[in-house]
Amino acid sequence: MIVPNDRIIITGAAGLVGQNLILMMRERGFTNLVAIDKKKKNIEILRKLNPGLEIVEADLSIPGDWAKAFQGASALIQLHAQIGGEQYNEFKANNITATRHVLDACRTHNVMHIVHISSSVINSMAVDYYTETKQEQEKLVVISGIPFTVLRPTLMFGWFDRKHLGWLSRFMQKSPLFPVPGNGRYLRQPLYVRDFCAVIISCLNQPANNQIYNITGLENVDYIDIIYAIRRVLGAQAYILHIPYTLFWLLLRIYALVNRDPPFTTRQLEALVLPDKFEVIPWNTIFQVQSTPFLKAISETYSNPTYASIVLEF
Repeated sequence: MIVPNDRIIITGAAGLVGQNLILMMRERGFTNLVAIDKKKKNIEILRKLNPGLEIVEADLSIPGDWAKAFQGASALIQLHAQIGGEQYNEFKANNITATRHVLDACRTHNVMHIVHISSSVINSMAVDYYTETKQEQEKLVVISGIPFTVLRPTLMFGWFDRKHLGWLSRFMQKSPLFPVPGNGRYLRQPLYVRDFCAVIISCLNQPANNQIYNITGLENVDYIDIIYAIRRVLGAQAYILHIPYTLFWLLLRIYALVNRDPPFTTRQLEALVLPDKFEVIPWNTIFQVQSTPFLKAISETYSNPTYASIVLEF
Protein backbone atom coordinates (compact mmCIF):
# COMPACT_ATOMS: atom_id res chain seq x y z
CA MET A 1 0.00 0.00 0.00
CA ILE A 2 1.27 3.45 -0.95
CA VAL A 3 0.90 6.39 1.41
CA PRO A 4 0.56 10.02 0.24
CA ASN A 5 4.14 11.04 1.02
CA ASP A 6 5.68 8.07 -0.85
CA ARG A 7 7.66 8.93 -3.97
CA ILE A 8 5.60 8.01 -7.03
CA ILE A 9 6.88 8.14 -10.62
CA ILE A 10 4.37 8.98 -13.36
CA THR A 11 5.58 8.51 -16.94
CA GLY A 12 3.70 10.16 -19.78
CA ALA A 13 2.57 12.56 -17.10
CA ALA A 14 1.69 15.51 -19.34
CA GLY A 15 -0.90 13.70 -21.45
CA LEU A 16 -4.65 13.32 -21.03
CA VAL A 17 -4.60 10.88 -18.11
CA GLY A 18 -1.48 12.32 -16.48
CA GLN A 19 -2.75 15.91 -16.34
CA ASN A 20 -6.03 14.79 -14.77
CA LEU A 21 -4.38 12.26 -12.48
CA ILE A 22 -1.84 14.68 -11.02
CA LEU A 23 -4.52 17.27 -10.30
CA MET A 24 -6.60 14.62 -8.53
CA MET A 25 -3.67 13.13 -6.61
CA ARG A 26 -2.58 16.53 -5.35
CA GLU A 27 -6.16 17.22 -4.31
CA ARG A 28 -6.02 14.00 -2.29
CA GLY A 29 -2.81 14.88 -0.52
CA PHE A 30 -0.07 13.16 -2.53
CA THR A 31 3.01 15.31 -2.05
CA ASN A 32 5.93 13.44 -3.61
CA LEU A 33 5.06 12.97 -7.27
CA VAL A 34 7.62 12.86 -10.08
CA ALA A 35 6.23 13.65 -13.53
CA ILE A 36 8.17 12.50 -16.60
CA ASP A 37 7.30 13.51 -20.14
CA LYS A 38 8.98 14.76 -23.32
CA LYS A 39 6.43 17.19 -24.80
CA LYS A 40 7.63 20.71 -24.00
CA LYS A 41 4.31 22.48 -24.48
CA ASN A 42 2.40 19.91 -22.42
CA ILE A 43 5.03 20.07 -19.68
CA GLU A 44 4.60 23.84 -19.54
CA ILE A 45 0.87 23.34 -18.99
CA LEU A 46 1.53 20.71 -16.31
CA ARG A 47 3.97 23.02 -14.52
CA LYS A 48 1.61 25.99 -14.64
CA LEU A 49 -1.26 23.97 -13.18
CA ASN A 50 0.90 22.28 -10.53
CA PRO A 51 3.40 24.71 -8.93
CA GLY A 52 6.16 22.89 -7.08
CA LEU A 53 5.66 19.59 -8.89
CA GLU A 54 8.92 17.72 -9.66
CA ILE A 55 9.08 17.40 -13.44
CA VAL A 56 11.65 15.57 -15.55
CA GLU A 57 11.69 16.37 -19.26
CA ALA A 58 13.03 13.29 -21.04
CA ASP A 59 12.54 10.91 -23.95
CA LEU A 60 12.22 7.52 -22.27
CA SER A 61 13.17 5.69 -25.46
CA ILE A 62 16.71 7.04 -24.94
CA PRO A 63 18.71 5.93 -21.86
CA GLY A 64 19.72 8.89 -19.71
CA ASP A 65 19.89 10.59 -16.35
CA TRP A 66 16.11 10.50 -16.08
CA ALA A 67 16.45 7.03 -14.56
CA LYS A 68 17.98 8.57 -11.40
CA ALA A 69 14.54 9.98 -10.58
CA PHE A 70 13.42 6.44 -9.76
CA GLN A 71 15.72 6.28 -6.74
CA GLY A 72 13.67 5.98 -3.57
CA ALA A 73 10.38 5.59 -5.43
CA SER A 74 7.71 3.28 -4.07
CA ALA A 75 5.56 3.00 -7.18
CA LEU A 76 5.38 3.65 -10.90
CA ILE A 77 2.26 4.72 -12.76
CA GLN A 78 3.11 3.97 -16.38
CA LEU A 79 1.11 6.14 -18.76
CA HIS A 80 3.52 6.84 -21.61
CA ALA A 81 2.34 5.69 -25.02
CA GLN A 82 2.32 6.62 -28.69
CA ILE A 83 -1.38 6.95 -29.50
CA GLY A 84 -1.55 8.32 -33.04
CA GLY A 85 0.59 8.73 -36.12
CA GLU A 86 1.55 6.90 -39.27
CA GLN A 87 5.15 5.84 -38.53
CA TYR A 88 5.74 2.41 -36.99
CA ASN A 89 9.11 3.46 -35.59
CA GLU A 90 7.42 6.06 -33.38
CA PHE A 91 5.07 3.45 -31.91
CA LYS A 92 7.95 1.05 -31.36
CA ALA A 93 10.13 3.69 -29.68
CA ASN A 94 7.48 5.08 -27.35
CA ASN A 95 5.50 1.94 -26.54
CA ILE A 96 8.16 -0.77 -26.55
CA THR A 97 11.69 0.62 -26.28
CA ALA A 98 10.73 3.25 -23.70
CA THR A 99 8.96 0.63 -21.60
CA ARG A 100 12.03 -1.62 -21.59
CA HIS A 101 14.09 1.30 -20.28
CA VAL A 102 11.52 2.22 -17.63
CA LEU A 103 11.33 -1.35 -16.36
CA ASP A 104 15.13 -1.47 -16.20
CA ALA A 105 15.04 1.69 -14.06
CA CYS A 106 12.49 0.04 -11.76
CA ARG A 107 14.74 -2.98 -11.29
CA THR A 108 17.82 -0.85 -10.71
CA HIS A 109 16.11 1.22 -8.01
CA ASN A 110 13.90 -1.53 -6.57
CA VAL A 111 10.56 0.01 -7.49
CA MET A 112 8.23 -2.86 -6.67
CA HIS A 113 4.74 -1.58 -7.48
CA ILE A 114 3.58 -0.81 -11.02
CA VAL A 115 0.21 0.42 -12.19
CA HIS A 116 0.42 -0.01 -15.94
CA ILE A 117 -2.08 1.65 -18.23
CA SER A 118 -2.70 -0.67 -21.14
CA SER A 119 -5.68 -0.38 -23.50
CA SER A 120 -8.91 -2.12 -24.43
CA VAL A 121 -7.46 -2.51 -27.94
CA ILE A 122 -5.54 -5.49 -26.57
CA ASN A 123 -8.81 -7.38 -27.04
CA SER A 124 -9.89 -5.51 -30.17
CA MET A 125 -10.31 -6.84 -33.68
CA ALA A 126 -8.27 -3.88 -34.90
CA VAL A 127 -4.86 -4.55 -36.44
CA ASP A 128 -2.67 -1.46 -36.42
CA TYR A 129 0.60 -0.13 -35.03
CA TYR A 130 -1.02 1.08 -31.82
CA THR A 131 -2.69 -2.26 -31.06
CA GLU A 132 0.41 -4.31 -31.87
CA THR A 133 2.78 -2.22 -29.79
CA LYS A 134 0.40 -1.85 -26.84
CA GLN A 135 0.10 -5.64 -26.76
CA GLU A 136 3.87 -5.94 -26.62
CA GLN A 137 4.11 -3.20 -23.99
CA GLU A 138 1.66 -4.97 -21.71
CA LYS A 139 3.51 -8.26 -22.14
CA LEU A 140 6.77 -6.61 -21.07
CA VAL A 141 5.14 -5.53 -17.81
CA VAL A 142 3.55 -8.92 -17.14
CA ILE A 143 6.83 -10.83 -17.58
CA SER A 144 8.96 -8.21 -15.81
CA GLY A 145 8.92 -9.92 -12.43
CA ILE A 146 7.80 -6.65 -10.79
CA PRO A 147 4.44 -6.72 -8.96
CA PHE A 148 1.86 -5.00 -11.16
CA THR A 149 -1.73 -4.08 -11.75
CA VAL A 150 -2.71 -3.64 -15.40
CA LEU A 151 -5.68 -1.49 -16.36
CA ARG A 152 -7.16 -1.64 -19.86
CA PRO A 153 -9.37 1.42 -20.40
CA THR A 154 -11.66 1.99 -23.35
CA LEU A 155 -11.87 5.29 -25.27
CA MET A 156 -11.38 8.06 -22.72
CA PHE A 157 -12.56 11.64 -22.69
CA GLY A 158 -12.30 14.58 -20.32
CA TRP A 159 -10.20 17.66 -19.61
CA PHE A 160 -7.01 17.93 -21.68
CA ASP A 161 -8.17 15.47 -24.36
CA ARG A 162 -5.91 16.35 -27.27
CA LYS A 163 -7.24 13.62 -29.55
CA HIS A 164 -10.47 11.70 -29.90
CA LEU A 165 -13.44 13.62 -28.47
CA GLY A 166 -11.32 16.65 -27.61
CA TRP A 167 -10.19 17.13 -31.19
CA LEU A 168 -13.70 16.46 -32.47
CA SER A 169 -15.14 19.11 -30.15
CA ARG A 170 -12.64 21.74 -31.30
CA PHE A 171 -13.26 20.92 -34.95
CA MET A 172 -16.99 21.21 -34.36
CA GLN A 173 -16.56 24.73 -32.97
CA LYS A 174 -14.49 25.88 -35.95
CA SER A 175 -16.27 24.28 -38.90
CA PRO A 176 -19.79 24.85 -40.20
CA LEU A 177 -19.84 21.18 -41.28
CA PHE A 178 -19.02 18.15 -39.17
CA PRO A 179 -18.44 14.98 -41.23
CA VAL A 180 -19.49 11.60 -39.90
CA PRO A 181 -18.54 8.32 -41.63
CA GLY A 182 -21.58 6.35 -42.74
CA ASN A 183 -24.58 6.42 -40.40
CA GLY A 184 -22.41 6.90 -37.31
CA ARG A 185 -24.03 3.99 -35.50
CA TYR A 186 -20.78 2.58 -34.16
CA LEU A 187 -21.03 1.35 -30.58
CA ARG A 188 -18.60 3.00 -28.16
CA GLN A 189 -18.10 2.49 -24.42
CA PRO A 190 -16.52 5.82 -23.49
CA LEU A 191 -14.77 6.19 -20.14
CA TYR A 192 -14.60 9.46 -18.22
CA VAL A 193 -10.96 10.13 -17.44
CA ARG A 194 -11.59 11.37 -13.89
CA ASP A 195 -13.35 8.10 -13.07
CA PHE A 196 -10.35 6.26 -14.49
CA CYS A 197 -7.94 8.36 -12.44
CA ALA A 198 -9.86 7.43 -9.32
CA VAL A 199 -9.36 3.77 -10.25
CA ILE A 200 -5.60 4.32 -10.61
CA ILE A 201 -5.42 5.93 -7.17
CA SER A 202 -7.40 3.03 -5.74
CA CYS A 203 -4.76 0.65 -7.14
CA LEU A 204 -2.13 2.46 -5.09
CA ASN A 205 -4.14 1.90 -1.95
CA GLN A 206 -3.76 -1.87 -2.18
CA PRO A 207 -0.86 -4.22 -2.95
CA ALA A 208 -0.11 -4.88 -6.62
CA ASN A 209 -1.82 -8.21 -7.30
CA ASN A 210 -0.53 -9.14 -10.77
CA GLN A 211 -4.05 -8.86 -12.16
CA ILE A 212 -5.41 -7.35 -15.36
CA TYR A 213 -8.66 -5.38 -15.33
CA ASN A 214 -10.76 -4.20 -18.25
CA ILE A 215 -11.97 -0.73 -17.29
CA THR A 216 -14.80 -0.15 -19.71
CA GLY A 217 -17.26 2.73 -19.79
CA LEU A 218 -20.43 1.48 -18.14
CA GLU A 219 -22.75 3.02 -20.75
CA ASN A 220 -23.04 1.96 -24.39
CA VAL A 221 -23.25 5.03 -26.61
CA ASP A 222 -23.22 5.21 -30.41
CA TYR A 223 -20.57 7.44 -31.94
CA ILE A 224 -23.19 9.67 -33.55
CA ASP A 225 -24.92 10.19 -30.18
CA ILE A 226 -21.60 11.22 -28.65
CA ILE A 227 -21.26 13.83 -31.38
CA TYR A 228 -24.74 15.21 -30.78
CA ALA A 229 -24.15 15.31 -27.00
CA ILE A 230 -20.96 17.33 -27.45
CA ARG A 231 -22.68 19.69 -29.87
CA ARG A 232 -25.47 20.35 -27.36
CA VAL A 233 -23.08 21.11 -24.51
CA LEU A 234 -20.94 23.39 -26.67
CA GLY A 235 -23.89 25.11 -28.26
CA ALA A 236 -22.13 24.55 -31.58
CA GLN A 237 -23.96 25.23 -34.84
CA ALA A 238 -22.04 22.76 -37.02
CA TYR A 239 -24.21 20.77 -39.41
CA ILE A 240 -23.73 17.01 -39.04
CA LEU A 241 -22.90 15.74 -42.53
CA HIS A 242 -22.93 11.98 -43.16
CA ILE A 243 -20.27 10.91 -45.70
CA PRO A 244 -19.94 7.44 -47.26
CA TYR A 245 -17.26 5.46 -45.49
CA THR A 246 -15.08 4.99 -48.59
CA LEU A 247 -15.02 8.71 -49.35
CA PHE A 248 -14.28 9.53 -45.72
CA TRP A 249 -11.36 7.08 -45.76
CA LEU A 250 -10.01 8.61 -48.97
CA LEU A 251 -10.18 12.15 -47.56
CA LEU A 252 -8.24 11.07 -44.47
CA ARG A 253 -5.64 9.42 -46.66
CA ILE A 254 -5.15 12.59 -48.67
CA TYR A 255 -4.91 14.69 -45.51
CA ALA A 256 -2.20 12.38 -44.14
CA LEU A 257 -0.06 13.22 -47.17
CA VAL A 258 0.19 16.86 -46.04
CA ASN A 259 0.10 16.33 -42.27
CA ARG A 260 2.75 14.01 -40.85
CA ASP A 261 0.90 13.55 -37.55
CA PRO A 262 -2.82 13.75 -38.34
CA PRO A 263 -5.19 13.75 -35.36
CA PHE A 264 -7.41 11.11 -37.01
CA THR A 265 -6.04 8.47 -39.35
CA THR A 266 -7.40 5.85 -41.72
CA ARG A 267 -6.33 3.18 -39.23
CA GLN A 268 -8.37 4.83 -36.51
CA LEU A 269 -11.32 5.10 -38.87
CA GLU A 270 -11.05 1.39 -39.60
CA ALA A 271 -10.99 0.70 -35.86
CA LEU A 272 -13.98 3.00 -35.30
CA VAL A 273 -16.33 1.01 -37.50
CA LEU A 274 -15.39 -2.42 -36.15
CA PRO A 275 -18.19 -3.98 -34.07
CA ASP A 276 -16.10 -4.24 -30.91
CA LYS A 277 -17.81 -4.65 -27.56
CA PHE A 278 -15.53 -4.87 -24.56
CA GLU A 279 -16.05 -6.77 -21.34
CA VAL A 280 -17.73 -4.81 -18.58
CA ILE A 281 -16.72 -5.64 -15.04
CA PRO A 282 -18.06 -3.92 -11.88
CA TRP A 283 -14.91 -1.81 -11.56
CA ASN A 284 -16.82 0.83 -9.68
CA THR A 285 -17.43 -1.75 -6.94
CA ILE A 286 -14.03 -3.47 -7.17
CA PHE A 287 -12.14 -0.18 -6.81
CA GLN A 288 -14.80 1.63 -4.75
CA VAL A 289 -15.19 4.40 -7.31
CA GLN A 290 -18.45 6.17 -8.06
CA SER A 291 -18.92 6.28 -11.83
CA THR A 292 -20.09 9.50 -13.48
CA PRO A 293 -23.08 9.29 -15.86
CA PHE A 294 -22.01 9.93 -19.46
CA LEU A 295 -24.05 13.09 -20.06
CA LYS A 296 -22.91 14.60 -16.75
CA ALA A 297 -19.30 13.78 -17.62
CA ILE A 298 -19.66 15.42 -21.04
CA SER A 299 -21.07 18.53 -19.38
CA GLU A 300 -18.24 18.65 -16.82
CA THR A 301 -15.67 18.23 -19.60
CA TYR A 302 -16.81 21.00 -21.92
CA SER A 303 -18.35 23.46 -19.44
CA ASN A 304 -15.47 23.85 -16.99
CA PRO A 305 -14.18 27.45 -17.19
CA THR A 306 -10.64 26.56 -16.06
CA TYR A 307 -9.74 23.44 -18.01
CA ALA A 308 -12.12 23.14 -20.97
CA SER A 309 -10.11 25.56 -23.12
CA ILE A 310 -6.67 24.03 -22.44
CA VAL A 311 -5.37 22.19 -25.50
CA LEU A 312 -2.45 19.78 -25.31
CA GLU A 313 -0.01 19.18 -28.14
CA PHE A 314 -0.40 16.05 -30.26
